[in-house]
Amino acid sequence: MSRIGRSPIVVPPKVQVNWTEDNTVTVKGPKGELSQKIHPDLTLSLENGTLSVTRPDDNREHRSVHGLYRSLVNNMVVGVTTGFTKSLEIHGVGYRANKVGNNLVVIVGFSHPIEVQPPEGITLSVDGVDAATKATKVSVSGIDKQLVGAVAANIRSLRKPEPYKGKGIRYAGEKVRRKAGKAGKVGSKKK
Repeated sequence: MSRIGRSPIVVPPKVQVNWTEDNTVTVKGPKGELSQKIHPDLTLSLENGTLSVTRPDDNREHRSVHGLYRSLVNNMVVGVTTGFTKSLEIHGVGYRANKVGNNLVVIVGFSHPIEVQPPEGITLSVDGVDAATKATKVSVSGIDKQLVGAVAANIRSLRKPEPYKGKGIRYAGEKVRRKAGKAGKVGSKKK
């Protein structure tokens, strides 16, 4: 039994949800419009400001996609009302990011700066330097949760955090497993 699939989606008053015969769901809200094609066997019903996704039977395929498509529709409703944000931190001496127009210019130890162009619907911003960790904070925001996560992952992949000094680009709050380094450096004496 899918607990996620059975739970209703609360639709705020400013949001309009429409769907067509081929199960293409369109959600319009204050921040924009999103559309998603869902499984053809699932049915949608909107009553008293709550949207519910139901499946026709307990077939294995229907059970496996029920919670998925309910979550996708819920993410669309949340996206057009509040939006999504992923925060990144850039750690390392000389590692930084600047905003040039809509693009993000990242300097992370290569011989050249890397320019990241956001896709349509994504906003990149540099939030300054954290005083405690001396890390540059970068935010990726937009209404499409999947696209926000993909852009944040692409920025992180430019220079993943390395395990010895922890330098690189990481998600905010991400713990980086550190390694000790060379064992011979610590306390060995030459004989």
